[in-house]
Amino acid sequence: MREQSGEYTPMIRDMPAEERPRERLQARGPEALNNAELLAILLRTGGNGENVLNLAQRVMSRVKGVGALGRVTLSDLCAVKGIGKAKAAQILAGIELGRRTVRAMPDARTTIRCSDDIDKLVRADLVDQQQEQLRVILLNTRNQVMGVKTVYIGSVHSAVVRTAELLRDAIRENCPSIILVHNHPSGDPSPSPDDAAMTQHVVEAGKMLNIEVLDHVVVARGGYVSLKERGLGFS
Repeated sequence: MREQSGEYTPMIRDMPAEERPRERLQARGPEALNNAELLAILLRTGGNGENVLNLAQRVMSRVKGVGALGRVTLSDLCAVKGIGKAKAAQILAGIELGRRTVRAMPDARTTIRCSDDIDKLVRADLVDQQQEQLRVILLNTRNQVMGVKTVYIGSVHSAVVRTAELLRDAIRENCPSIILVHNHPSGDPSPSPDDAAMTQHVVEAGKMLNIEVLDHVVVARGGYVSLKERGLGFS
């Protein structure tokens, strides 16, 4: 359901220069702006009698903050009045560019040392998904995260998951090790027999390709479980 139209608000050009997001960024740098102001610069314009800053504030309120902004979809954004496909695409492009920038900075890359690090890496983005998603975390020789790839959405079990798909990105990007992770929308992170069987298949295939599977973690509202720590699928 789309939100009701808001009341008229002054256009950005009618605001004092020191209150306009773009001018504030130019004068004080991007770190001086709040989240709505940064989003307003990405959106560029408002519409229907509403200025872009007010529109940005409504978007931030609708998605429940900047942390959740990274999980929104095109349809989520388009459900906000004043956000069409073009503006939604601008937001999603900005988010993805930010992610890629961080991944390209070696000193900023997340290092995986234990299963708790894995949970922290994916929990915010994965735990509230309504469908199961199977992702592959790509690691370099220092166990730094090179990327996180979503490979399957829907039923995640050994009957439908192709081992080659899980190893494809590691081969393409020459990563020596990977971690498997998927969610249980039920809220219970307990691994199923299918989870263990799939893990074993990938571990064995990885050995033949010199790609080490370091762990397989199931995350859910009720916590997370490391199959490696439980000895499931790893021998």
